[in-house]
Amino acid sequence: MTSDGRRTRASGRPTLEQVAVEANVSRGTASRVVNGSLEVSPWALKAVQDAIRKLGYVPNHAARSLVTQRSDTVLLVVSESEDRVFGEPFFASLVRGLSLELSTTPLQLNLIMANTARQHGRVEQQVRNGHVDGVFLISLHGDDPLPRNLIDAGAPVAVIGRPMSDIGAAPYVDADNESGARSATEYLYNQGRRRIATITGPQDMAAGVDRLAGYRSALRGKRGVSRLIAQGDFGQASGEAATRELLAKDPTLDAIFAASDLMAAGALRALRAAGRRVPDDVAVIGFDDSEVARHTDPALTSVRQPMQQMGRELAKLLITQLRDRETKLSPVILPTELIIREST
Repeated sequence: MTSDGRRTRASGRPTLEQVAVEANVSRGTASRVVNGSLEVSPWALKAVQDAIRKLGYVPNHAARSLVTQRSDTVLLVVSESEDRVFGEPFFASLVRGLSLELSTTPLQLNLIMANTARQHGRVEQQVRNGHVDGVFLISLHGDDPLPRNLIDAGAPVAVIGRPMSDIGAAPYVDADNESGARSATEYLYNQGRRRIATITGPQDMAAGVDRLAGYRSALRGKRGVSRLIAQGDFGQASGEAATRELLAKDPTLDAIFAASDLMAAGALRALRAAGRRVPDDVAVIGFDDSEVARHTDPALTSVRQPMQQMGRELAKLLITQLRDRETKLSPVILPTELIIREST
């Protein structure tokens, strides 16, 4: 014991009451900090955090879960293969943003790659068993029933990307994909390019649909312009194959807008193999403004979407629902920006 009656780290496990005394705040304030509430002053937050470190306080999560009916665990469910999740920069930036926002709360993030009905069923079972407090969903394809099933099971849900179908109460975060694609295509047209091709993303995902719509919108009503379309899957190999397909259709094409940086990188490889110079013969634009865009040869003009910010906004949507399930949340649509580099 110290002279004022407080228990030291060596004499036993510190209690929340001792944290409150050390921080000179009420027990309720100390509890709100430990439970991740933002309804505390910056001064109190720092005082309690300093006291926790000094005393070596460790919250009893099991006991708290019995009282709060919370597990302090949230799932990030990605409906893609491991190769794609770990191979595409988009996912890493998104997870970084999520983690930064969640670091201000006691919530722990678990990643699950689930792209089959059986894997989705396991996610639903975790929710029904009360093992998780909420779910982030990424890369939904088509009319995926998973969001509705999770909501029916009682879980707060937040989604990256505009869903292709009505998912009820689940809010989402997205970039303004159509506007970004339109600005990229208009830039190519204003440069004097007239045989402008696009490599689309998957057409069972809103990002693929919206970026194709932006390309078409930019060229609508313009005379003397050839429109060439090939489909990809956002991956590099599909961009390379699509470019070969486009060159076979029209060897004189002079511009390509690819719906992802990885597909644009594949396009650069195919153009180089075909003896086309970039940007002299063919200008190329990607989408994402990922690290890939800065390390291609030539460096890639790309539509920047704020991927890390999208992750942070996604986390905010779920945190808000965890505080108050009755809160009505609107979609968050973030602006894009065309970043000009050597490929155009």
